[in-house]
Amino acid sequence: MALKHEQDASSYQPHRSVQRALRVLDTVARRGVGITDTELGRLTGLPADQLTVLLRMLRREGYVQQTADGAYVTGATLDRLSGAEDREDALTAKLQHTLDELRDCVGAAVYLSRYIDGEVRVTQYAAGPEAPAVNEWVDFRVSAHASAVGKSLLGQLDLNGRRDHLSRHKMARLTSRTITNEKVLLSRLAAQPPTVPVLDLQEYAVGTVCAAVPITAGSAVGCLALSLPVEHAHRLHSAADQLNKGAAPLLLSLAI
Repeated sequence: MALKHEQDASSYQPHRSVQRALRVLDTVARRGVGITDTELGRLTGLPADQLTVLLRMLRREGYVQQTADGAYVTGATLDRLSGAEDREDALTAKLQHTLDELRDCVGAAVYLSRYIDGEVRVTQYAAGPEAPAVNEWVDFRVSAHASAVGKSLLGQLDLNGRRDHLSRHKMARLTSRTITNEKVLLSRLAAQPPTVPVLDLQEYAVGTVCAAVPITAGSAVGCLALSLPVEHAHRLHSAADQLNKGAAPLLLSLAI
């Protein structure tokens, strides 16, 4: 199976959208009593088309709401995530809701992963009968060299961080496609364009293909991934691009 991803196939960068969304939210919050889209455009300097898309997403996600006269004020989601009380529970619930929506949108199981204390951790996921989760037959923590999740997270570390991880976890051959040569893996990680999803073409498990996109918030390294049965491999690139474009709401939740 020869699958290649064109380097310009997924040029959308969620973090840029999130940076603009945070600028809009900060402006709305500072005004307090409500602000029109015209004023938002003037104060944020965002073009009307970009602002319209951002406001649509922020309304849908509950970060802003419109008053009867059409002005924008902060919404319930922002209030919950900004509050000190039960913030972690509110964030977990919000992330799960977003993951569930992404699963249904891309038609695949989706995973939120973080690199925490030098280890790969899948912190939340959404799967279902029509979108089965990958069989974790080898712990994700020791298979970063093979999985899309692991390669995406390692790719966001510096060279010393990558080497440190690989020194602690032997690069075992999990399938005939698994890269077990450290020099080859490091070379591929260095050459991976940041805007192109990382692919796993049956490197972790026979019968499963995966893709992952980075969702780094501040200094925290993370990624959003999906898995598909190999018979659906023809959908992998389009599903990965959908995942990348749908990552902004999730990244926004993590950034607030």
